[in-house]
Amino acid sequence: MSKRVVVDPITRIEGHLRAEVVVNDDGVVEDAYVSSTLWRGLEVIAKDRDPRNVPLLMQRICGVCTYSHYLKSTMAVEDALGIKIPLNAELVRTLMNAALFMHDHVVHFYHLHGVDWVDIVSALDADEAKASKLAFKYSDNPVGTGENELKVVKEKVAKLAKSPQGLGPFANAYWGHKTYKFTPEQNLIALSHYLKALEVQRTLAKMMAIFGGKNPHPQSLVVGGVTCVMDILDPARMSEYLTKYKEMAVFVKNAYIADIKMAAEMYADEPSVTKPIGVKNFMSYEELLVGREKYLFESGYILNADLSKVFEINEDLITEEATHSWYKDDKALHPYEGKTNPNYTGFVKGESVGPDGKMIHSENIDPKGKYSWIKSPRYDGKPMEVGPLATLVVGYAKGNKEIKKYVDNFLQETGLPVEALFTTLGRTAARAIQCELIADHAVEAFYSLIENLKVDESTCTPYTIDNNKEYKGRGMGEAPRGMLSHWIRIKNGVCENYQAVVPSTWNASPIDHNDVKGPYEADLIGLKIKDLSQPLEIIRIIHSYDPCIACAVHVMDTKGNKLSEYKVNPLYGSCGV
Repeated sequence: MSKRVVVDPITRIEGHLRAEVVVNDDGVVEDAYVSSTLWRGLEVIAKDRDPRNVPLLMQRICGVCTYSHYLKSTMAVEDALGIKIPLNAELVRTLMNAALFMHDHVVHFYHLHGVDWVDIVSALDADEAKASKLAFKYSDNPVGTGENELKVVKEKVAKLAKSPQGLGPFANAYWGHKTYKFTPEQNLIALSHYLKALEVQRTLAKMMAIFGGKNPHPQSLVVGGVTCVMDILDPARMSEYLTKYKEMAVFVKNAYIADIKMAAEMYADEPSVTKPIGVKNFMSYEELLVGREKYLFESGYILNADLSKVFEINEDLITEEATHSWYKDDKALHPYEGKTNPNYTGFVKGESVGPDGKMIHSENIDPKGKYSWIKSPRYDGKPMEVGPLATLVVGYAKGNKEIKKYVDNFLQETGLPVEALFTTLGRTAARAIQCELIADHAVEAFYSLIENLKVDESTCTPYTIDNNKEYKGRGMGEAPRGMLSHWIRIKNGVCENYQAVVPSTWNASPIDHNDVKGPYEADLIGLKIKDLSQPLEIIRIIHSYDPCIACAVHVMDTKGNKLSEYKVNPLYGSCGV
């Protein structure tokens, strides 16, 4: 007899997400549904505003990838007005973007996704000397793995374990789960990097602030270019950025990549991460200009994991629909024509597996009705996975020399076949490889900027807005979580319509009108869960996409009605585990 397992909320993500799966008597997932359960709003707020102010609002879509939305929204207005910004501005934007990508990927793996792979409690049984020697297997210059350093790490966590609150930020997880594969020494190495990454993210935030003014929510982008003129003309500020950049590259290569290689070794036979993915269509867009007309990542899409064919994107074929989303207009619409009119229908009474493994009464998703605040983007009617894995496989299929070299090196060093890319393990590895590519090559933008400033100091392009004309434009590219696009229509000098089609909307999309699932849902089908009361396998797969539900849901109640009320005990707030 089939059972329903509900994970709500899924923690260690941005926003509010719920996953429901139907499992058979063997614990294998037969069906899956993913729902965003809390809404917020910015697309509606953008209407009737001066388009030059809209990007400052749009970066508030998310508190993590703020710069991504700020940049793509600015680009959308520039595209609408036909503005070509100076090369200096393009390159500065790349330097800010590089800081964001490295920051986001490091934080995601260690502080959001990492404990799906790392058993913190097991690390307390590790031999520090053995762990210190083992670290050299995965890096020639390991970070934070000296014997004394590892001893200090163990002592810190041991003190947490003895405190009244238990393990503190590591409490309430599925420690000891049968799908954890690291040895105690490997867990200790990764735990040390977890703590080190807390320091690293501070440095990465400073890198963004050098040109952005602050982080999060930088302030230096304007329609037409950038305002940080004095910073890029100041040798001290430029040197500060480069120094921090090189420091971060060391961590990426000798901690992050090393831990991913360790995971590839130990999890190579774990079915929950080596199961083939559900949606095998991938799409990415060019990003990170490092020289004149030279991008680090390229545009295109592939179908059915076929690396022998890559297709160019036709933006007219991008649509969003709401067949199973809590909106009134179900029809598949191009983002320029997108509508955002809420129609919440709630859940239905049912049963699910409780924390003790017994069945309990619960509110369940109705798969025949609407069940998520996330819409269903499609390309030519097909679901697409976007994200670092898409960026790499599209670049690989197009013959991008750098991408191919890095991917092939990783596969060779880990002994994994190319097919391993199309798994949860491959998706997790792809994010690290993309981060390594940025750590090694985005610095080209820095030197390109230095050279161009010798002959051209322009940072902004003048423009005018004719209130008697109508404009439309889009800003497209990659955010850390995948392909991001902002779409604007301008009339009478103000924003007439606005839509953002974000990575987590593509990946977390519910069933469309053809009964086809999006990547999250399709990826869960066929998954075997060893313990229904501790569904770590579900969380591990969902986290591999780095969900940002705040990005994917951006609607508000314009009448000001109170939708829900929540109370949080400050002594036991969100712990991130």
